[in-house]
Amino acid sequence: MNFLAKVFIYPVNSLILADLVERFGHKPLTMMNQVREKVTNISLDSPPINITPEDPKIGLRYAAVEVPPGVRGRMTLIGPLIEETEAAIIVENPPTNFGCVGCNRTNELMKYLVRSKEVPILEVRYPESTEDARDFVNKIAAFLKSLPTENTGEDEKVEEKETIAEEGEK
Repeated sequence: MNFLAKVFIYPVNSLILADLVERFGHKPLTMMNQVREKVTNISLDSPPINITPEDPKIGLRYAAVEVPPGVRGRMTLIGPLIEETEAAIIVENPPTNFGCVGCNRTNELMKYLVRSKEVPILEVRYPESTEDARDFVNKIAAFLKSLPTENTGEDEKVEEKETIAEEGEK
């Protein structure tokens, strides 16, 4: 499937935001996809407990040694998403059941890294009424429609590589 833009969502495990982003043809960059890759990766002996030797190194790219290990561990999954983001939606003050990373330090670091990336960002408050919810969805829809309509070409490159690999196997 070809996506228009890669959109980082915060909270990174919000199914509601991921669904909205996908409905407008964009690729949501979510924690769920990162975890799925980890759990289905053959290099892990008993997922999701084990980590690969490279994981701590990835975490150290985003957070110093002095930072609690939970933050580094979360950033091992979230950092690469931030690097590939082309746009972002940040929901302020979401309740825990809307999507929660479980660590406010990680949340603040994520938002800081996304904001410093200089990509289009929509920051909205979590709705507290039906009227607010309509405005919330409308703002997100308008933002997603305003993103570039041309494909970045990365999806096509991946498909091309897969096709070449398949032809090489034959």
